[in-house]
Formats: sequence, structure tokens, C-alpha cells
Amino acid sequence: MSNLPPGYRFYPTEEELVGFYLRNKLENRRDDLDHVIAVVNIFSLDPWQLPSISGELCVGDNEQRFFFSPMQEKEAHGGRPNRITPSGYWKATGSPGSVFSSNNQVIGLKKTMVFYEGRAPTGKKTKWKLNEYRALEEASSSNAVPRLRHEYSLCRVYTKSGSPRSFDRRPTVNTTSGTTSDIDLRIREGASNSNLGVISHENPSKVESPDNSSSGNHASHSPAEDCVNDDWKKIGNLDILWDSMDWD
Repeated sequence: MSNLPPGYRFYPTEEELVGFYLRNKLENRRDDLDHVIAVVNIFSLDPWQLPSISGELCVGDNEQRFFFSPMQEKEAHGGRPNRITPSGYWKATGSPGSVFSSNNQVIGLKKTMVFYEGRAPTGKKTKWKLNEYRALEEASSSNAVPRLRHEYSLCRVYTKSGSPRSFDRRPTVNTTSGTTSDIDLRIREGASNSNLGVISHENPSKVESPDNSSSGNHASHSPAEDCVNDDWKKIGNLDILWDSMDWD
């Protein structure tokens, strides 16, 4: 899976996590699921240990990872599950929520937890979070009482960063040199900066400066302006680039 092109990511919906992955795992209907979502007793490890043992589709994903977690023996006999790790513990937050299918049927339950370093009740809250999904038994009839499956749960482990995806990776602004970030700032402020002139929509590579008149009064150009002109020439050639690509 490491040869996937950049931008391809494993990003299943909650319905897919419960209705396809977890239910197929519980019924042992597919042998290839463990390559996609690894089987790990995640509550015996600290969350920062999990990325290195995630499934193939989660390798390199810094946003979220998925695991099948087997039921603990203590929980199988009606006891409370152990959520204590070597360095801390997972603490449930909020009320469990329902997972719905596309036809509005409840197919599972979701519990959200937060990881704390240290020991309760004085642990320190971290940015690590976890969604634990449990599947309901597939109903044999409309009157059947729904029951939770306990052999495995499916866990989504992620960090709360405030910015789930960093689409825009432009460099920080450096106004002391003619760097790309400085030029980028000038482009974005072009509407209020008359020194950059007005960009011609008919010819993006041409910059019409309001200081230039028909009398031949040409103002001197700064290095930043020359770079902006070069950038617009490159943008003007995009049509040629698109036409040259083989999309078949």
C-alpha cells in the first residue's frame, strides 16, 4: 500500500466502519481485513506507540488510525474494562452515541474517550482521543431485541490538533528579504498596493501599472515585482500543462 499516490487516504465513514469492517470482522467473513485495520489490544499500550503498528492503509497518516481491539477477559465475564496503560489511562467523555446506516437504522454505538497521562484522579489531559465503536447484532426480525457484539470493538485513534488537515503549507512571511513568502504577501495585498499594478485578465503575464502612461513614463521595478511577473507568466502556461497530461 506504500505505492499509493500522494493524496489517497483511508477515510471511511462511521457507517462503513461498523457496517462493513467491524461486522465482517465479527463474522469472520473476510481474511484481508487485518491488513487494512490491525488487531491490537490498544488499551495495553500508550497511544503514541500505536502508529508504528497500524494497518497498511494507515501507514503515513498523521491524522487518524484504526484498530480492531479484542474484548478483554475481565469484560467478557461482566466486569468493567481496564483502560489503564503504562503511562496513563483513557477516560470516557460525554454520552455514547448511535451509529446509523444509510436507511436510518441503528447499527452500532460509539463512545469517545480522552487520554490522560499519570494516574487518576490527578492525570494530565492530552490531545489524544479515541472513538470506540461497537456493533449491534444483525437483527433477524424487526421485533428482535438489539444486542451489542463484544468480541471486538473498532477504535479510531487521533489527536485533537484544531486543524485536521494542513492543506495550505505556505511559508511564514519574511518581510526582510525578497523571499517567496514576501512575494506571496504582496500578491494577496495587491488590491491595496498600487506598486504591483493591475493584472490583465486577457493576458495574465502582462501587468499594467497605473504609473505607466502613454508618454513613456516607466517607473523602476523592484525585485519582488519582477518575481511576481515571472509567477504570472508561469500561471499563464497552465493551459498548456493541463492539455499535455494523459488522463485516460
